[in-house]
Amino acid sequence: MKNWNLINKVIIVAVIAAVLVGCNKSKKTTATAASVDSTMVIKVRVATATEQMVEQTASFTTTVLPEAKNSIAPQMPGRIRKIFVEVGNHIVKGQKLVQMDAVQQDVLSTQVENLQATYDRIEQLYNVGGASKQDLDNTRVALDVAKSNLKNTSENTYLLSPLTGVVTARNYDNGDLFNGQVPVLTVMQINPVKLTINISESYLPQIKLGMTVNVTFDVLANEQFTGKIGLIYPTIDPATRTFSTDVTLPNSSGKIHPGMFGRVNVNFGKQKRVLVPDLAVVSQQGSGVKFVYIVDGNKVRYSEVQMGNRVGTQFEILSGIEDGQMVVTAGQSKLKDGAEIDIIK
Repeated sequence: MKNWNLINKVIIVAVIAAVLVGCNKSKKTTATAASVDSTMVIKVRVATATEQMVEQTASFTTTVLPEAKNSIAPQMPGRIRKIFVEVGNHIVKGQKLVQMDAVQQDVLSTQVENLQATYDRIEQLYNVGGASKQDLDNTRVALDVAKSNLKNTSENTYLLSPLTGVVTARNYDNGDLFNGQVPVLTVMQINPVKLTINISESYLPQIKLGMTVNVTFDVLANEQFTGKIGLIYPTIDPATRTFSTDVTLPNSSGKIHPGMFGRVNVNFGKQKRVLVPDLAVVSQQGSGVKFVYIVDGNKVRYSEVQMGNRVGTQFEILSGIEDGQMVVTAGQSKLKDGAEIDIIK
C-alpha cells in the first residue's frame, strides 16, 4: 500500500513539472511572435505627388425659372366679359388678353365728353371777360381728373400682355366675377430662361459678367446648352459663404421649361494643383475623413488631406501633401502611422 502511494506522488509531480515546462515554452513562443510583429516590414507600392496646371470646373444644380413672370388682373373686382387666350398660347407684348365689363368705362367716357364741352365753353367766356380765371382752372382740374380715371379704367377694361411669352395659367372663364384673390391669367417669358446658382465665395474673383457656362438637363440627356452669366448678386450669404449668380440661357427651341432640373457647369480657368493617384487616398470609415500615407525614409507618416476634383484617375489635393512627396498606393490596409515599409520596385 505504501509503495502504491509513493507511485501516485511521483506521477503527480511529473505531471506538474510537464505543465510548467509547457507554460514556459508557450510564453517564450508568444514573446517571440510579439517581437516579430513589432518589427514587421510591410511591402508597399508608391507614387510621387506632382504639381500640374488643372482646369478648375464645378457643377451646380438648379431649377429653371422664366426670365419674367406676370399676373394679368384688373385693379378692381369686376365681371369678365371675354378671355381671348388659352393656356399654352404664345403671345406678344401688347396683345389683348382679357376684356372686362365696360360699363364703368362708358360712364367715365361720357363724363369726360361733358367736362370737355364745359371747359371749352368757359374758356370762350374767359377770353371775352365773361368768366373768371378760377372758374376756368377749376374746370380744367376736373377734366384732367376725369381723363385720368378714364385712362385707368380703359387699362383695366382691356388687359394687355406686358411681355412676349406664353400663357401658363387661366383661372377664370368668360362671365366669371373677378374677385381679386387670384389673377385672371399668368404669363411667362421663357426665351430666354433664367437659372440661379449659389457659388462658393472662394470663386468670386473668377466670376465675370458674360462668362460662358455649359448647362445640361436630366430629361434632355444627349444635349448640352450654352448660357452666360447675366447677373452677379452683390452680397454673400454669411451662413453658407456663397453668392448667387443668374445664368441667362437662350430657349428659342422651347425645349427648356420652367421648373426643369438642370446642372450648370462652370470653368474657372486653370490653377496649380498637387495630384496623386486615386488609389493613394483612403477614406476613414464612419467619419468621412480622407488621408494618405506619406513615405518618410523607410517609414510612413499619416496625413489627412483636403480633396479637390477628380482628374481622370487622379485626385486634386488642396492640402495635406506637397509636390514631390511619395505616397503609398498599395498595402495601406496593413499600415499605421510610423510603420516600417519595403517599397516594391
